[in-house]
Amino acid sequence: MRADASSIRAYFIALGVLVAGAVGFRLLVGQLNIYLMKERVDLRRPLDTIPTKIGRWERFGSDSVFSDTLIEELGTRSYLDRTYAIDGDPSKGIMHVHVAYYTGTIDAVPHIPERCWAVSGLELTRNSEGATIDIDRSGWEPLVRDGVEPGRYMAISLTDPVTADIERVTMPVGDIVATTIEFQDPKYPQDRQVGGYFFIANGVSVASSYGVRQAAFNLRDRYAYYCKIQLTKRGRVSEPNGSLLQPFTRDAADLLGGLIPHVMRCLPDWPTYEAKSRDAAPPEALPKGAAQAAAVDVDGHARRPDEDAGDPHAAQRHLAAGESNESHTDTLPNTPRGSRN
Repeated sequence: MRADASSIRAYFIALGVLVAGAVGFRLLVGQLNIYLMKERVDLRRPLDTIPTKIGRWERFGSDSVFSDTLIEELGTRSYLDRTYAIDGDPSKGIMHVHVAYYTGTIDAVPHIPERCWAVSGLELTRNSEGATIDIDRSGWEPLVRDGVEPGRYMAISLTDPVTADIERVTMPVGDIVATTIEFQDPKYPQDRQVGGYFFIANGVSVASSYGVRQAAFNLRDRYAYYCKIQLTKRGRVSEPNGSLLQPFTRDAADLLGGLIPHVMRCLPDWPTYEAKSRDAAPPEALPKGAAQAAAVDVDGHARRPDEDAGDPHAAQRHLAAGESNESHTDTLPNTPRGSRN
């Protein structure tokens, strides 16, 4: 059956409107400096360059090295899984630290431990709640830099533990508020496990996975990243209705005061990328020193430009102590492999 001339004309008019709309939309987005797709931004240095001694906290045992299967579940090769103990002696106090870095499209949020620990057989004793971690900020000073809004960012002078070079490091915006949870072993009710986690997303500290989307998916930002920092502490309480939350918050504040500057030294310097988003400059126009010429994996090896450092669509599980391979030497509890949201 042959179409009449009016039908053909209507078809081409509709097609023209669609093409014009698509072209117009792209032009409008470009003119307004709106970025619907986020570009990746690599770590400045591997996370395992974070010092093994931070204040009175020293690494206990070896860093965990995950198998390929666990890395696939984690969704990134840029991670640090380490246990710190006071003076290197776990009897004085111990804290497990897990840091994972993701970059690119922020349309999914990382796995949180509430579900994972419950699946492993632990019982919830304290619901998730936000706890402000009062870290030492005595060395923080306003960041003074051309193009940076006065008072928006703080910075700290950090001394390299190997070279003794002094570097100004931009600190995260906002208070450190961690989502905290407490579980107990039903067989031993006075054995408790407390976890606290928060995120640094595009230079801003947020307490929850929901905050990641809000902070990192700013339409004005050309780039996007987020970093999950999780601390886990185990111990016994003297009474069945006791809690480990207060000792956890105290130790977390002590450790994070020194840990966060070193994490931020590894993460992208966000004011630099924020300025590049405003100027709509290509990534290769970044000033010398703003980012490494080549991305790096957690083991320090150069990564191919096309290799994915983080897939937010991958099922992301909580990797508490004991979820790694046999190279991990501490005795924190296992959680089931393959736990998913």
